[in-house]
Amino acid sequence: MENTDAETLARSLIQEAYEKLKETNPEEALGKLEQALRVDYTQQEALYALKCLNWWLERIKNSNNAGSSDDGPYNRGGFLLSQWKSYYSFLDLVGGGYERCQYAIRHFVYALALQSYQEVLAEGILRHDPELLEQMGRCYKGMGCYEEALSYIKQAVQFKREDAATISALADVYALLGETKAAKALFREALFIDPQCVDLDSMESGLILSLVKRVSEMGYSGPELLEWLPVYGTLFGVFTVKRELKLAELGRLKQRIFDLESKLRGNSVEENILTPSLLNKYLWLIDHYEGKDDSGALIDEIKLKIKIIKPVIFERYMC
Repeated sequence: MENTDAETLARSLIQEAYEKLKETNPEEALGKLEQALRVDYTQQEALYALKCLNWWLERIKNSNNAGSSDDGPYNRGGFLLSQWKSYYSFLDLVGGGYERCQYAIRHFVYALALQSYQEVLAEGILRHDPELLEQMGRCYKGMGCYEEALSYIKQAVQFKREDAATISALADVYALLGETKAAKALFREALFIDPQCVDLDSMESGLILSLVKRVSEMGYSGPELLEWLPVYGTLFGVFTVKRELKLAELGRLKQRIFDLESKLRGNSVEENILTPSLLNKYLWLIDHYEGKDDSGALIDEIKLKIKIIKPVIFERYMC
């Protein structure tokens, strides 16, 4: 077989393998990839896809063990979704790339987890369980079914109004559907409640990923990056949709600011986390006071605190 013919056939087999994955048929996908390598042993994408698929097949065996109890389907779905962080670590070792491979793998894993959750839903016992609703919504989002994802995650948020992870997932879906105003408001809300609970690995929308990229390029990573996101989200004009705080929220915000100021004065070890967290709270307080009569002096006082703590942020904010 000519080299060009072998390469064309191998690429066709790889695409067929990806289609089988989307149909949650990993055995046939595996066969197609192995056949592609027999046709063209230099085909790097087939080799890469085999590594990724075999990694997940090993985890699927473990998920079947996790699903052997009375809560089998629920545990099986949860186990699969819990493996994504480990998978990303695996990709760091083997290298990224081959976007269509990752799309097929993603669709396959989320579809498999969804099947488990649908078994639970069919039993009717946990029909209104917020965790089940959220997980199903995350599965639909991972498969690219954003309208279905929106339906389930919106229901989950009704029960989890103070849960940053769920709210950020809803924001991500809104952004993917082009509902930018709702997405901005909800992302800001989630990062106000608890930045550390926002799972950046599960985010897909350009709205948040572009912000993450800009802030990470400034040298921030890990927990520190999460704390700086709402600060730079405000400074870069991403989080432009704001709301007035309720009286109880205002009281909690002021108490939190007092606590953070006290900690920052006596804890230089956690300064990299405490500083952006405090700045975020200051910016929320300024937003609350803006437009209110006789609040100019209060706003000036907060701005002065920002200038003392982080002059560069003050300069950006005043520009």
